[in-house]
Amino acid sequence: MGFIEWCLAHLNYWTITFLMMIESSFIPFPSEVVVPPAAWMAATGQNGLNIYLVVLFATIGAALGAIINYLLARWLGRPLVYAFANSKFGHLCLINEEKVRHAEQYFEKNGAVSTLIGRLIPAVRQLISIPAGLARMKFLPFIFYTSLGAGLWNCILAVIGYSLAQVPGIQTQAQLMEHVNKYSHEIGYSIMAIVVVALLFLYFKKRRSKKNQ
Repeated sequence: MGFIEWCLAHLNYWTITFLMMIESSFIPFPSEVVVPPAAWMAATGQNGLNIYLVVLFATIGAALGAIINYLLARWLGRPLVYAFANSKFGHLCLINEEKVRHAEQYFEKNGAVSTLIGRLIPAVRQLISIPAGLARMKFLPFIFYTSLGAGLWNCILAVIGYSLAQVPGIQTQAQLMEHVNKYSHEIGYSIMAIVVVALLFLYFKKRRSKKNQ
């Protein structure tokens, strides 16, 4: 934990990549404490960070973490993945059978595009790579959709952090995080609502086309 705190206190492109790799794997770690502060530093000229490179390296880290989950699920298979989810260590990582089953059902219901959409939804974002691995999704489409989804989410977080640099009264990361938590959760739930509406639209459109055949 001390090493994680050191990385957060010394954000650069390497620590951003490392922390986002952790965030995207099965270890519980929120991206909200990495990307917005890094973007805020970029806006305020700290640590020599560039906003575009912050998003790039954050996305690389997220993709690496997702690949870890994907490969573990693909190699170990469903029984061992669920055994891990039910283990004490799995619970320490905030993973349980219900969460894994929910992610798997979400993947089966929405197909490969769920790898993209899932990266934008809280509580699903970190686990969506597991059902992709269990289903043996082709690697290139997996990494493409994963990187695209992670990149979109990182852009949202970066915009939040960058724009908050213009808000008076924010002098420390602690003050910054108060605003970040508020806006990131609101945006996350808004994205969930948009996704649900889009899926319902596609469902009813497909259903109507079948009736017309």
